[in-house]
Amino acid sequence: MSDEIRAFKMQLKPGVVAEYKKRHDELWPDLAEALRGAGIHDYSIFLDESTLSLFAVLKLKPGYPIAELPLQPVMRRWWDYMAPLMEVEPDNKPRQWDLPSVFHFAG
Repeated sequence: MSDEIRAFKMQLKPGVVAEYKKRHDELWPDLAEALRGAGIHDYSIFLDESTLSLFAVLKLKPGYPIAELPLQPVMRRWWDYMAPLMEVEPDNKPRQWDLPSVFHFAG
């Protein structure tokens, strides 16, 4: 089985780009471990500076429990920590818009 690739968009609030980057540069070790435990082995977030839209792409190993990640206490703490910087749902989960694949090149 090959990796699953997921892409989605999130939205930053104005004036928080530097803080958002700083918090990710200092990613908590227990959060990194939870991400790995959920099967995520490659995760990148890109910023469109003109709109403050974030574009995330992650690769998942097959057969891992990604659906359980939102239930992890460290994930909930991270969402609470990041909520002041982004558009979020009522439970502080970042609002996400899935991005469908329209092209892939594997050369």
